[in-house]
Amino acid sequence: MKNKSYQVCTRCVMDTSASDIYFDEHGVCDYCTEFLARSGHILHKDPFQRTQELDAFVAKVKAAGKGKPYDCVIGVSGGVDSSWVLVQAVKLGLRPLAVHMDNGWNSELAQNNIANLVRGLGVDLYTHVIDWSEYKRLMQAFFDANVIDVELLYDNAMLAVNYQQAGKYKTKFILSGSNQATEGMRMPEGWNWLKFDKRHIKALGKRGGVTRLETFPTIGTMNFIWFEFVRRIHWTPFLDYFDFNKNSAMEALQSNYGYKPYPYKHYESIFTRFYQGYILPNKFLVDKRRLHLSTLVASGQMKRDEALTGLEGIPYPSAESLEEDKRYFLKKMGWQQERLEKYIANSNVQHSEYSSEKPVWDFCLTVYKMVNSLVKKN
Repeated sequence: MKNKSYQVCTRCVMDTSASDIYFDEHGVCDYCTEFLARSGHILHKDPFQRTQELDAFVAKVKAAGKGKPYDCVIGVSGGVDSSWVLVQAVKLGLRPLAVHMDNGWNSELAQNNIANLVRGLGVDLYTHVIDWSEYKRLMQAFFDANVIDVELLYDNAMLAVNYQQAGKYKTKFILSGSNQATEGMRMPEGWNWLKFDKRHIKALGKRGGVTRLETFPTIGTMNFIWFEFVRRIHWTPFLDYFDFNKNSAMEALQSNYGYKPYPYKHYESIFTRFYQGYILPNKFLVDKRRLHLSTLVASGQMKRDEALTGLEGIPYPSAESLEEDKRYFLKKMGWQQERLEKYIANSNVQHSEYSSEKPVWDFCLTVYKMVNSLVKKN
């Protein structure tokens, strides 16, 4: 039976704020148990095997990119994970195109980190800039809809831009900073939404008066299938080829590229840190620090006591920085304090209440798994 009263995992720091969480007789949650069962072979891979697999993958990328301007695409946000991917790719002799998606919320720190990296590594950078008025109207539509995943806008556009650039230069590989060591634990039910839901973005945008997308790139289920299975462009979690340690990577970035760290994961965007640090906890009762820190604990990169300490207080470096970001958010969105308070107090609405292509995605995923299972059996 699902636990009704408040409980925190005795191994990681996930708690009953994840509505579908279960605990065993020792108080260990199914989130970290499932994570270790699914990711243990990556986290504890034999070093020699890891090196062999990395060498083989790099050779494949180089061979596929021969005669082309670039042999891979790497999306960069200014965060540690994507920055480390870029560093390692260049170190291994790959020829990446760095791709950045600018939605108008970049922190000055993120811009400096990206500039220092691409200059220090000598790589080309493509930046797709979304018209702010268009992005603002889409954000407003998501706020008015009272759905949780406002970041669907950025994530979908970022995926679209990377696939489009890979298609433009006929490269077969997109190297991602996503990895099991720091973000492999599954997202709790209801904390986000399908990232390839182009129909959902257009439907909510239409409700807000955005009838046509001009500079906002989108990607849906059929676009994903086209890129992945027809064009054979693959999104690869590149850091899984390494014994990735976030702290070590950050120290190296700071020493060699003048990298400036952020207090929490994904805080390189002003909106993302306001969203994760204020909107999610206050409107949706979600603290994403739990998921991020639990992954680090389960993967052995952090002690549980350290994670518990990291959860103390508000998810901001200080109350002053929160107020500063709040003022910035209000000014940029053209809101008054009263409007923010009303938004926070509004009843939340499930994404499924609006038009979506999630049923199509789920159907395609089921078919893919069935076919893949039959192929493996034969």
